[in-house]
Amino acid sequence: MPATFDRELRRLLQRAGCTFVRAGKGILQIWYSPITERRFPVPVGIVSRHTANSVLEQAGLPRAF
Repeated sequence: MPATFDRELRRLLQRAGCTFVRAGKGILQIWYSPITERRFPVPVGIVSRHTANSVLEQAGLPRAF
């Protein structure tokens, strides 16, 4: 099974004050960022560092992967 970025990504989001809002459709979760004051989707089982970095940017955080 390929390594995923899920655990580390969610840890970074929580440290920045982002919160889980609800489960979305399919394999998505909806999170809220107090930095951007917006909700954004977070896929479950992220295997691409590009996708993980994109989620961080949507949350208003710098790239980490």
